Amino acid sequence: MRFDPASLKFDEQGLIPAIAQDADSGEVLMLAWMNAAAVARTLATGRVTYWSRSRGKLWVKGETSGHVQELVEMRIDCDRDTILVLVRQRGPACHTNRRSCFYTAILDGCEVELMQPEG
Repeated sequence: MRFDPASLKFDEQGLIPAIAQDADSGEVLMLAWMNAAAVARTLATGRVTYWSRSRGKLWVKGETSGHVQELVEMRIDCDRDTILVLVRQRGPACHTNRRSCFYTAILDGCEVELMQPEG
């Protein structure tokens, strides 16, 4: 069956959450947003592309930092309202220069930083 992007359930702003996960380690790297154009561009180029809500435009992950996400596989959840992109991440995924955006844990009611910025 051919993939039909129109079958995805975008929100009222035309966006769908996209979780980036390292294809080899399984580590969750980040969550960002895609619109239909970002989904299409990601599939066409193999470079993960998101929609920047703050800038109001498409952005290819790593286009300025060099911390590129190469698409290995795109998956859709059972409700078709969330995307999982399995990626090969070059460099940190987080804009704070950490491997993952999920670097803070809540342990015994306290925030604990799990990783330092790279480099």
